[in-house]
Amino acid sequence: MTTQKETLHLIDRLAAEARTVRPLASPVLRTEIWLALSLPFVAMMVILYSPRADLLEKLSQTRFLIEEGAALATAIMAALAAFAQVVPGSNRRVIWLAALPAGLWLATLGIGCLADWMRAGAAGLRVTNDIGCLGKIALIGSLPALAMVWMLRRGAPLAPRGTLFLAILAAAALGNFGLRLFHSQDAGLMVLIWQAGSVLLLAAIAGLCGPRFLCWQHRKA
Repeated sequence: MTTQKETLHLIDRLAAEARTVRPLASPVLRTEIWLALSLPFVAMMVILYSPRADLLEKLSQTRFLIEEGAALATAIMAALAAFAQVVPGSNRRVIWLAALPAGLWLATLGIGCLADWMRAGAAGLRVTNDIGCLGKIALIGSLPALAMVWMLRRGAPLAPRGTLFLAILAAAALGNFGLRLFHSQDAGLMVLIWQAGSVLLLAAIAGLCGPRFLCWQHRKA
């Protein structure tokens, strides 16, 4: 039976060996740090690929600005939700922060499809092979994805699948945001299938791999 003296000795030992634990920054601050790391890389990739010749013209078009704004908002809100997921006790409903801009993004692309059909008929809905979008989005989103995973592993990934889905959704949406600045494909259905589709595909694959990349095994000492 443990005596009071032994109990006090145990308490003293625990106090002496305790390490200083620095709490995680808030999800908002971590999202800002992630953006500070990611946006310069995206800008560099756009410059390397060379901005599209009609970029100034596109930046004056409401439809293009709404689509780009929705993609960027999806990236930011998905990142915020992912960082909130690794904080024990945080409100899990924060995941819906990403659903709102993502829904707006898909809706704007759907409206673009309708506008293309009204303007050009069936020809406006023609789909051709543009599989290269998948590789470019993955490339542009590579550093944001690596930075996100590294930052998430410092938290408590209680729901690794959902957390990694949100993380890669954020990185891929940011990749698509950059892609539109140099890739000249603007047909609504093509953007919906090859660009938004690529973003969702990458996020879904990452979600399946969540337990492999986000677990507490690496925290054991």
